[in-house]
Amino acid sequence: MTRDIRYVLMDPTGNRTILVEDPVPVECQPAVAAQLMERESSAEQAGFLSSAEGCDLSLRMAGGEFCGNAAMSAAAYRAVHTGVSAGRFTVKVSGASEPVSVQLERQTAGGWQGIVEMPRPCSVETVKFPGGQAYPVVAFQGISHVILEQQQVPGDQAGRLAKEWCRYLQADALGLMFLDQEEGRLTPLVYVPAADTLFWESACGSGTTATGAWLSQKQGKPLTLSLRQPGGVLEISASPDGPLFLKGSVTCLYEKTATVEFT
Repeated sequence: MTRDIRYVLMDPTGNRTILVEDPVPVECQPAVAAQLMERESSAEQAGFLSSAEGCDLSLRMAGGEFCGNAAMSAAAYRAVHTGVSAGRFTVKVSGASEPVSVQLERQTAGGWQGIVEMPRPCSVETVKFPGGQAYPVVAFQGISHVILEQQQVPGDQAGRLAKEWCRYLQADALGLMFLDQEEGRLTPLVYVPAADTLFWESACGSGTTATGAWLSQKQGKPLTLSLRQPGGVLEISASPDGPLFLKGSVTCLYEKTATVEFT
């Protein structure tokens, strides 16, 4: 069976995200996402929008993972469709137990600056992996991130390790965050088993947040950190026990309709 599906392509700091506007059963979402991402070759992930009681809207990522950039994108989508130039939106996001608050301000036609109040991590600890390596792991409800200093893991092994370590941690999704503190640079690799995707992402909101949370705890003080990523800069303000604020930008690129196969 085929159906026409409406979607919008968003660009949060280069981490291009497909937001599906029409209802799609959860069991069909990974397959539909794969078809749409094949059509939109620049897209790195896909999520599905719906209404949510007590929130502005609901967002479920194709693999059920959590994504800060997608939450910002969903809020911008809502702002565009309600015609407001600034405001606060609440988004119910997969992988987060509580709705996420997003503050938006229009910068240009179709472009927004966003600040997302990110969930606190469930844990920040050093984990010893099979083989004896020990690395910081920041676990959120819907995704975990391993913080790696540059050159700790060869690039050609990173994909294999992301899959192995995701299974070892029993995580819903796993990011390897290659951090160069001296240069203020972060290179994210994200694996989502339920959606069967592995991407060197242009930017990663939850990975940026994980890095800030880890460094804040390590230093024992609040910090604000700007991290340059392949798609641009994300800023995280973190404290050891307080709120985490992710700052970035998002642009609505275009809306389309595609015919997809439902099985």
